[in-house]
Amino acid sequence: MSPISHPNSHHASPTGQQRTTAILVTGAGGEMGHGLLSALNAARANDSLVESDARPAIIAVDIRELAPEIREQCDNAYVGDICDHALLERLLAMYEITEIYHLAALLSTRSEFAPETAHQVNVGGTLNLLHLASEQARSHGRTVRFFFPSSIAVYGLPDLATKRKAGAIDERHFCDPHTMYGCNKLAGEHLGRYYDHHYRKLAKDRFEHPVDFRSIRFPGIISAETMPSGGTSDYGPEMIHAAAAGREYHCFVRPDSRIPFMTMPEAIDATMGLMRAPKENLGRSVYNVASFSPSAEDFADLVRRAFPKAVIKFEPDLGRQAIIDSWPETCDDSAARREWSWNPTHSLATAFSEYLLPRIASRYASSTSA
Repeated sequence: MSPISHPNSHHASPTGQQRTTAILVTGAGGEMGHGLLSALNAARANDSLVESDARPAIIAVDIRELAPEIREQCDNAYVGDICDHALLERLLAMYEITEIYHLAALLSTRSEFAPETAHQVNVGGTLNLLHLASEQARSHGRTVRFFFPSSIAVYGLPDLATKRKAGAIDERHFCDPHTMYGCNKLAGEHLGRYYDHHYRKLAKDRFEHPVDFRSIRFPGIISAETMPSGGTSDYGPEMIHAAAAGREYHCFVRPDSRIPFMTMPEAIDATMGLMRAPKENLGRSVYNVASFSPSAEDFADLVRRAFPKAVIKFEPDLGRQAIIDSWPETCDDSAARREWSWNPTHSLATAFSEYLLPRIASRYASSTSA
């Protein structure tokens, strides 16, 4: 494990006798990490992150060294693997961790090529972090709040006709995933509930509710700031990035393919909203959220209007198409709206015109008319 310190970082005693209060973010270098770190820093600056007067350090773990603009958002950053028990034991000794945002995972497409590795990382790594949280709770006597980003990949509709008939699907139905990634995410949800409500049920020295586990089943997430990185839902953002860069794009799903999406800022807002919600308001551990549910052709139409020279060809990949067909067309997020006031910011049109197009076009210095 290689530490990278921020100049203003808090430092713990090497003996662990005086540990630094901290928030841990794993997978901080991924698509969600940058936005989440910015939001955590903003909340910390406003003294609204925790109820006490303490200002916790923000520490990050990623398998690769963080980019400078992400690293500067952290008090300390560590290069390491969440499956490395020595790394987690060192964090346990150095920090008094009050919150964990566990973003590290192998994404859906890559997980299908290496399902056993995906299980080790996505389930084994999650188990390691939940155990770390429970040990932290026993150590400092307070429940550790734990955020786990789940996915619509946990759903598994049996065929396209069922998908189209089902409409908006709530958190309870069709949880029969077709992918290793979906299996892993569903397992993570169940593990989180176990550590929250049932951990060491028969132990005489049991610590009640060591983990306050909270999870969101995210739809496809579209970011204007980062490149898509291998998710099965990435055909939407890939289409936009390719057009802005002047590249031809071969879409791996049919034009009529439809799943829910949201923008990255909305995903960050949802994460922070759920994590700040009073526990007594929450009737469950896992919530759907979504903003809009376009078809792939809807995406293509907007891209072609913004980039008249864009070349988009639909060449469905049978395997990836089958995965998309097993995911809902739209999700019922009424529980999130009711219990912690989730509300989407964008429609497809405003997401494209107000968020995606200006930032992506600027990124590529495109000469197209926008």
